[in-house]
Amino acid sequence: MSAAATPESHYDAERVTVIRPTRGWAALNLRELWDYRELLYFLIWRDVKIRYKQTAVGVLWIVLQPLLVAMLFTFIFGRYGHFPMQGMPYLLFAYSGMLPWLLFENGLTLSTKSIVENQALVTKVYVPRLLIPIAPVLGGVVDFAIGGCVLVVLIAIYDWRGLLPAGSLGWPLLTLPFFLLFCIVAAIAVTLWLSALNVKYRDVQYTVPFLARVWFFATPVVWPISLLASSSYQRWLGLNPMTGVVEGFRWALFGSSVAEVGTIMLLSLGVTVVLLVGGVAYFRRVERSFADVV
Repeated sequence: MSAAATPESHYDAERVTVIRPTRGWAALNLRELWDYRELLYFLIWRDVKIRYKQTAVGVLWIVLQPLLVAMLFTFIFGRYGHFPMQGMPYLLFAYSGMLPWLLFENGLTLSTKSIVENQALVTKVYVPRLLIPIAPVLGGVVDFAIGGCVLVVLIAIYDWRGLLPAGSLGWPLLTLPFFLLFCIVAAIAVTLWLSALNVKYRDVQYTVPFLARVWFFATPVVWPISLLASSSYQRWLGLNPMTGVVEGFRWALFGSSVAEVGTIMLLSLGVTVVLLVGGVAYFRRVERSFADVV
């Protein structure tokens, strides 16, 4: 006769958790991501502290980087480019484009190598690997907020001098958080692809700076989209997700843009959604091999 199960053994049997590897295209577990939200917070906080720990310039570099680049392009293009600015000061034009662009570019640079740099976290404990490349992108929001304070000062100076274009700081300003979210989602959508590919092909992280430079000049950050006389050409620029972000950011601040700005934003948003869905699906499919490859 088999011995009857004791209450303790019956309780232990109910507590057994069976872990099986996923097969095929794994679905996104939003509940799991929410349960690990504190881990995401600590990853973001760690990245911010490491970035500025024991630095000579520190937070000041967040201000100097976009401002100096904008001033350089103001000297080159603002004076000799003869761009059709439609009454907008070139420094404001360039700086307002540099802010979302640097959030996107820094996210690409830091997140692409995040899985490899967090090798111990990937191989020794279980965490949702999707959070690892997302954390550096969200950490860049701190830099964006500090740089945004400089933009507020520039706008106040130009407003005091009466040089702001007509329609500035109107009701479109309420849409600014949406375009900030748009920029974050675009950065996450691209970095999910790059970070997953970099685990297997380590040379991906070395091509990102070159990719970012090409992408920078393909985006109307320092040149106005009105340079393209044909509206059909302007619409095609919407295939670049950052075109919709940069143009939308300027529209929210200054209320002035090209006639095709609505179509460009919708096209950029659609491309971003496709990249995000594809990036999540690909990342979830290959993440099961990270611990073996990294």
